[in-house]
Amino acid sequence: MPLEIVRHDITKMKVDAIVNAANTALKIGGGVCGAIFRAAGANELQEACNQIGPCKVGEAVITDGFKLDAKYIIHTPGPIWQGGSNQEATLLKASYYNSLELAKYHECESIAFPLISTGIYGYPKEEALQIAVSTISSFLLNSDMLVYLVVFDKKSFGISKKLFTSIHQYIDEHYVEEVGSTFNRTRENRYIMEQLRDVEILQQDLYEEVNSSLEIMLNQLDDSFSERLLRLIDEKEMTDVETYKRANIDRRLFSKIRNGVDYTPQKKTAIAFAIALNLNLVETSELLSTAGYTLSRSSKFDVIIEFFIQQANYNIHEINEALFAFDQPLLGA
Repeated sequence: MPLEIVRHDITKMKVDAIVNAANTALKIGGGVCGAIFRAAGANELQEACNQIGPCKVGEAVITDGFKLDAKYIIHTPGPIWQGGSNQEATLLKASYYNSLELAKYHECESIAFPLISTGIYGYPKEEALQIAVSTISSFLLNSDMLVYLVVFDKKSFGISKKLFTSIHQYIDEHYVEEVGSTFNRTRENRYIMEQLRDVEILQQDLYEEVNSSLEIMLNQLDDSFSERLLRLIDEKEMTDVETYKRANIDRRLFSKIRNGVDYTPQKKTAIAFAIALNLNLVETSELLSTAGYTLSRSSKFDVIIEFFIQQANYNIHEINEALFAFDQPLLGA
């Protein structure tokens, strides 16, 4: 997928370029910077940086990757957090944007970023994550590149505490664990009654939300996923490019779907298109059914997707942040 959040060691990423959260002197430092220098070969990398000289905050320079799997290292000094009143946000955006432009200039097809400035520079993780995602996603609207946001562990990842709590509560209210053999008959009966009640509520919701006629729905039953998707794109008056960009889908995969009438995508890919097209729950279920999938209350992944659709929040990157925080697969491909 064009933008993916991964938990990994950035020095071991097999990409065209990795980004070093550098200092302005381009000297070996601590944290991510120190790790990159050591993995690349500290002496060789330091010599290359010395030939470049200092680098201003928000700007970016490039060196070879030396001993890394990556061909290049892009060095960008992020801002030191001083309360937010000294253009920190503008400078942090510049670090991401200038790094991406430099990678594009050197014909990189893939690049891996750390969350810049969130270590010893003290930038609040939640705000830093929002800037990273918004800057990268805006860049990808006009460029084809595979971009990774690499976090070493959960502590280095920032998601809105309010959003996390809301999703957690929604899961508690709607997630239903599958009935196991250890359940006693009373609990099993209660589960069945709750499910029947949920089915009745869902049926009522479906009846109220479906605006198209039964005849139109019946005519669409034999659609393949590809046919239904392309029809929805036309109905929403969107372009192909706009659709796969908003779905966080690679252009080559979209081409396979468009040209392959019988192509069956992964479930997370199908849902990504539903999000890109701003489909409601009924429309999402109909699209998924053409690929043989459905949303289930016994899947935390599905419940989180339902939460965002119910909230009419179709920001796929924000959804992926939440899925990552709950250890679920990310949308896109």
